[in-house]
Amino acid sequence: MDLTALKDELEKFAVDKGFDVVGAIVILAVGGYAARGVGRMLDHWLQKQNMEPPVRSLLVRLSRLAVFGLAVILALDKFGVNTTSLVAGIGVAGVGVGLALQGVLGNIFAGFTIIFTKPFRVGEYIEILGVAGQVTNIELTNTKLLHADRSIVSIPNHKILGEILHNYGTTRQIDLVVGVAYQTDLPLALGTVRAILAANPRVLKDPIASVGITALGESSITISVQPWVKVPDFGAAQLEIYEAIVAKFQANNIEIPFPQRDVRLINKAPAA
Repeated sequence: MDLTALKDELEKFAVDKGFDVVGAIVILAVGGYAARGVGRMLDHWLQKQNMEPPVRSLLVRLSRLAVFGLAVILALDKFGVNTTSLVAGIGVAGVGVGLALQGVLGNIFAGFTIIFTKPFRVGEYIEILGVAGQVTNIELTNTKLLHADRSIVSIPNHKILGEILHNYGTTRQIDLVVGVAYQTDLPLALGTVRAILAANPRVLKDPIASVGITALGESSITISVQPWVKVPDFGAAQLEIYEAIVAKFQANNIEIPFPQRDVRLINKAPAA
């Protein structure tokens, strides 16, 4: 094809399709601008809902892609492309992909449900399905918990919906017990425990710790010690409080008895 014929073809295309090309470019430009605008508005709204940053970013990208995808379909329609067949084909393909990914889609739906209903948040300590831990991440397909032994527990989101959930929030109550002898000066023992809790920086001042007698055993009086701490301090606070109780009780001569039993032998005179 010589240059003259090519020039004629380009002029014919410009006359026949020129307005369609300009219209398609305008549609794509408006679609791109609208996609950014919708993304900004959605991002602003999700920030007010305290949405997790990774999930918020994903939703914003999906919304922009949906708006711009609609603009692309409209632009193709300007060139005479049968968009009805195209949309139908995409729908059929979507159904096939959906059937192949039922489990994944179920987890994603459950993930959105958790995100919007907020039965728990990142940083809170929860117990569910026989496992417990601090929530470190809420993803679309699974939720990750940090266990007490520093291991990560990953729970599929679809297993969380419909289950009984125990949410401790960001604080936990420690439940400690210590035994003292029956001859102990109880006001001194209780005051010593309260002083230990007041001096420990991990123990929260609000709510107030509970300290009192909970049982009278065979060889000791049981004192219950129940302070409140932040979730990350739960393990360390128990060790520090027990260590301080032993040291202070020994310094104040407060006896922590061990289990013991008195045995009395009665001698009888032999029969004649």
